[in-house]
Amino acid sequence: MSFLSPTELNTHLYGEIVNELTRGDNTVAQMAIDAGTAEVKGYLSDYDIVTIFSQTGPNRDPLILLFNKDVAAWHLVCLANPNIDIQLRKDRYDNAIAWLKGVQSGKIVPDLPLVPLPVDNQGNPIIQEGKFRWGGNMKRESHY
Repeated sequence: MSFLSPTELNTHLYGEIVNELTRGDNTVAQMAIDAGTAEVKGYLSDYDIVTIFSQTGPNRDPLILLFNKDVAAWHLVCLANPNIDIQLRKDRYDNAIAWLKGVQSGKIVPDLPLVPLPVDNQGNPIIQEGKFRWGGNMKRESHY
């Protein structure tokens, strides 16, 4: 089951608009939802996306659900229909992506489960190589 269903897009697009865009074919809406969900997951790689996106109903994180709808609605609206306020959809899509980039960079820390650390047979965490962050303070210019 998908994290988001086509009928749940009704908070972002009227049902008759979705029907016009998809010409009554829910697979088109589901493809837009799947593309949007994949895009949102790409920004949340530090978090346990399996747990986050396996939630259903009221157990889903409301912000992730909202931004997933924004991204999915944008992917659906790209089929173009003159009855839709494209600029509003574009602005909401841009806001969702800006928030996701903030999460990805660590400037925004949502209340989401982190990816669990792998452990060995004794229960000790296994140190993984690969993704890491580094940085420092701004260079000071001191002259004497």
